[in-house]
Amino acid sequence: MMTATADLPGSQAARAAMVASQLRTSGVNDARVVAAMAQVEREAFLPESQRPFAYRDRGLPLGAGRVQNPPLATGLLLTEARIQPEDKVLIVGAAGGYAAAVAAKLAAQVVAVESDSDLAAAARSALAGAAELVEAPLEQGAAATAPYDVLVIDGAFEQIPAALVEQVRPGGRVVTGLVDRGVTRLASGVRSEGGFGLTSFADIECAVLPGFEKPRGFTF
Repeated sequence: MMTATADLPGSQAARAAMVASQLRTSGVNDARVVAAMAQVEREAFLPESQRPFAYRDRGLPLGAGRVQNPPLATGLLLTEARIQPEDKVLIVGAAGGYAAAVAAKLAAQVVAVESDSDLAAAARSALAGAAELVEAPLEQGAAATAPYDVLVIDGAFEQIPAALVEQVRPGGRVVTGLVDRGVTRLASGVRSEGGFGLTSFADIECAVLPGFEKPRGFTF
């Protein structure tokens, strides 16, 4: 069970408002995703100082330079992922566990990866067994339990390592945020035997994740 947050006044109303004004009006049109996000208490996966702001449409600081993805970005990623009830899903950038908790209501199995030890501990506690939490560098994923039907990177990166894509089965789906010249956008793709590519589908605020930076060339 999720961490109880019934003592937060107005949280249920705020969650309903998020669904009505942020998600339904902005492309989160998968009924299962909407229902899951209406049920999961986002505040339970945030530091106590950020819980009053859980349903605001913005990134929230988690400490150590990490930011919780805005709910709309997570909702759009999960919608584009088209998760099926029989799917095995890998979440990269678990943070406090929110995206994994939502995905767990959609899929048969969820494995979530988080590199920050404090966030990983908080996510493991808040998820309470709803998803498997792996503490590891984000760019490494969780190869021990691959392959996956769906990879969701709940944040933005500059480049995705081939080793991470290879954990997705051929025909499996990948959704993620991208950082392109300082602008973040969402993108999706399908892994094939012959290669992999991403197509952008929305320009939106997205939390930038560590570990996916492109190598910098020499400057003179």
